[in-house]
Parts: sequence; C-alpha cells; structure tokens
Amino acid sequence: MLLESIRSLVKTDLEATDKFICRELSSDIPLINQLVEYIISCGGKRIRPLVVLLTARALNHNEQQHIDLAAAVELIHTATLLHDDVVDSSALRRGNKTANHIWGNEASVLVGDFLYSRAFQLIVKLQNLEIMDIFASATNLIAEGEVLQLINCNDPETTEEAYFEVISRKTAKLFEVAAKIGVALCQYTKQQMAGMQNYGLSLGIAFQLIDDALDYVSSAKEMGKNIGDDLAEGKPTLPLIYAMHAGSKSEAKIIRKAITKSSIKDIDSILTIIERTKAIEYTANAAKKEVQKAINSLVYIPESPYRQALSDLAEFVVSRKY
Repeated sequence: MLLESIRSLVKTDLEATDKFICRELSSDIPLINQLVEYIISCGGKRIRPLVVLLTARALNHNEQQHIDLAAAVELIHTATLLHDDVVDSSALRRGNKTANHIWGNEASVLVGDFLYSRAFQLIVKLQNLEIMDIFASATNLIAEGEVLQLINCNDPETTEEAYFEVISRKTAKLFEVAAKIGVALCQYTKQQMAGMQNYGLSLGIAFQLIDDALDYVSSAKEMGKNIGDDLAEGKPTLPLIYAMHAGSKSEAKIIRKAITKSSIKDIDSILTIIERTKAIEYTANAAKKEVQKAINSLVYIPESPYRQALSDLAEFVVSRKY
C-alpha cells in the first residue's frame, strides 16, 4: 500500500512522534487523559506530521526538533477536529463515535483548547522565532477559515471562489505549515521555502477536494462518516456547487433546498444528479491539478528517497478511497 510504503521510510520518526505525543499530553486531570487516549486510539493517517518529517529529512535535518514539531502539528490538527465536531454536531469520525458524542460539547471544546495550548508550549520550547511566526500566523488564518465556512453554511449561492478560499485557509494552511516548518529547521534557500510552501498548500487543497468528493461516493465503513454528512450540515462543497451549475433548473432547485435546510431527505435524487453531471469527476480533476502543482513544487529539493516520498504522498492524497 502506497501510504504504508511512505510511512516506512520514516518509521522510527513516526514512532518517536507518537511516543512524544503520549508523553506530552499526560495530565493530572483524569477527564483530559480519558479523552486524549480515546482520540489517539481512533488513529488517523498522520499526513501532516509525515510532511514535517519527510521535508526535514529531505533537507538533511539530523536532530530531534522535527519530532517535536511533527507532534505540535498533529496536536493542532486534532484540536481543530474536536472543535469542528462540536460546531458540526458530528457523531461519527474515522468510523468511531466523536468525543463530543461521548463526553459532550463542553469537554470536547475545552480539551481542544488544552491541545492547542500544549502544542504552542512545544513550539515555544524550541526558541525559533521563524517557526513561532509560521504557527502563529497560520492558526489565525485557520480560525478565520472556520468562520468563513460557518458563514457559507446553508448558502446555495456560495461560489467556487468562496469555497476554495475556505479550504485554503481551513484545511490547506496546516499542510502548508507542516511543509514550511520542515524547511525552517534546516539550511535552506528562498526557492526551497517558497517551493515547499506551495507544495503544502496544493497538497492540502487536493486533500480537502478528495474528502468532499468522497462524502458522496464512499460508505461509512470506508470513509468513517455517513454519506451526505456535509449536506446534512448545510455545507456547499464543490460537488454540490458544480452539480447546481451543470444540472437543470429543477435539479439545481433540489440541491439548493437541501443546502438551505441542511436536509438529506432527497439524498438519493441528489446523488443521481451528482453522478449525471459528473460533479465527482470535476472535483477529482481539480484535485489532480493541485497534486501536479505540488509535485512540480519539489523541483528545488535535492533528489532523495524523501523527496520521492513527498511526491508519492501527493499521489496518495488524490488516489485515496478513505
């Protein structure tokens, strides 16, 4: 499997990152430990930490700071998931019950805050102003992306441009951070930093595009959430935006009503419209373009198994089924 092959290249680093996370998240408050242990046990693809580790190794980093930063990126990502699930009233993630479904919204929000603050403690310990600035600027933009998505919810007039603005901030920004901090740990050129910044951004956009496409083609078992969850939350993602544009007036009306009311009552009809208009193919093609941009951005990174793994990771993101 492609992802397992990529992970095997930095297997020791990934294991060290997981151990570091478990050690750093230990708290004398039992509820925090319970919730954190549950979240970690639910797994995840660890793509963002992978980007940090592979980038640092590709530029010959041989110390331990990349472990700390890979952990910090994963903690911030996990914190955003906890908060997202509360905002979206989600009950299922990665095939498991969400933390808010088990412990309630209050506990999930507060433990999300705990993860955020612990991540920044790890970052500050490194005493690297460039890295601190990268994180501080990005987390602010991620929060703005969350608010933008909230504004767009239940709005069938949301444009493709507005949609891409949301996913660039909300999802792709943390991928960009992962790539940039991997570079910032090393001796680098301006071209290498700019290239990896573009790699992370395009990788993150492609990741979210495929995520949004899979919401209408994958089963709960494959994707870890129920089909049509985005629609049930009133999110006008690209498959819906394109299907409204490419479909008939009556088809567009069905989708518009569903977005406005956060309703999956007509999900079967909407899935048929999405299939007829080739909206999934359109979304996947947009993702493939971003992946090609990401791969092209690696040109300034010296050839090595790590650079090849970054390229392979982009290919995995666009070909995945979960």
